[in-house]
Amino acid sequence: MTLNNKVTQLLKAVSVVAIALVSFSVNADDKVYRLTLAETWNANTPILGDASKNMAKLANEMSNGRLQIRIDSANKHKSPFGVFDMVRSGQYDLGHSSSYYWKGKVPNTLYFSSMPFGMMSTEQYAWFYRGGGMELMQEVYSPFNLLSFPGGNSDIQMGGWFKKEINSLEDLKGLKMRIPGFAGEVFARVGASPTNIAPGEMYTALERGTIDALEWVGPAFDLRMGFQNIAPFYYTAWHEPGSETQFLVNKKKWESLPADLRAILETAFRVAAFDMYVQAIDANAKAWQQMLQENPDIKVKTFPDEVMNAMRVANRELLAEMAADDEQAKRIIESQASYLKTVRAWTDISTKAYLDISDSE
Repeated sequence: MTLNNKVTQLLKAVSVVAIALVSFSVNADDKVYRLTLAETWNANTPILGDASKNMAKLANEMSNGRLQIRIDSANKHKSPFGVFDMVRSGQYDLGHSSSYYWKGKVPNTLYFSSMPFGMMSTEQYAWFYRGGGMELMQEVYSPFNLLSFPGGNSDIQMGGWFKKEINSLEDLKGLKMRIPGFAGEVFARVGASPTNIAPGEMYTALERGTIDALEWVGPAFDLRMGFQNIAPFYYTAWHEPGSETQFLVNKKKWESLPADLRAILETAFRVAAFDMYVQAIDANAKAWQQMLQENPDIKVKTFPDEVMNAMRVANRELLAEMAADDEQAKRIIESQASYLKTVRAWTDISTKAYLDISDSE
């Protein structure tokens, strides 16, 4: 065999191997990963439900169809507050919910939604991505085979709908109110009786007198629920200045995905979260105008100083107790307090100062 023939055969062999490797690579890259997501919200819940759909669409498009996510709403899986366990166990790969719903299971999860008298949305996002919040959140969730990512912010939340006006602390004694998270603990400390009720059951509970008041989100979310037709007193914010939802991920499933798909999924989470925040601001503004037109007798109220001062004291006491009882809670609380002190000094001379002198006419 001549040298030229040997070279020719060698080149053919290399070519065959190269084609095989390319073929294998293409086939590997073309593998479709089908994931399932359980959300706390019922089907077609505006804004909250849009975040999941938007994320799934983004993931599919950015991966060229390699990531396909099926979304099951609460009215399908029948367990709105079971999302934590369903994703943890692998029954679902992903979840969309809110971190403070799990405080009964894992108390330190509640800090990653929104805290009374705490950070506003923009401040909290800065804490998550620049102030160590993400690392603390993964530390809390990781032992439960879970990862958690910011899932969209509904912005500042109103203080709730009340059937009767609150004029003093005495008016809160025994008041039955749907209010989850740390705010519920604060309300309990000042004499109220907080409870958590699934979104789909809230209107009926308020209408039938099972509860006397409730907080949900804000005009865009509350309008279609009809709370304004039952409870005319609408109280301003104090308890959730920047309420963050979450994308939960089964950690084992996450680790089984190729690195590029993990990056795509995380990017889809982040973009969908931002879109939800923008959507919430726009929708709340428009829904509030509609509410005022359709229900001109809505009475916007701020809790009296006596109540606000008592809740501030209760909030500080509860945080101190939780920090004393749990080293991890202490680190989270101190991280948030430290970051809030830093970022609020800037907010005060920028956003707040501007709002004080701006003209919206």
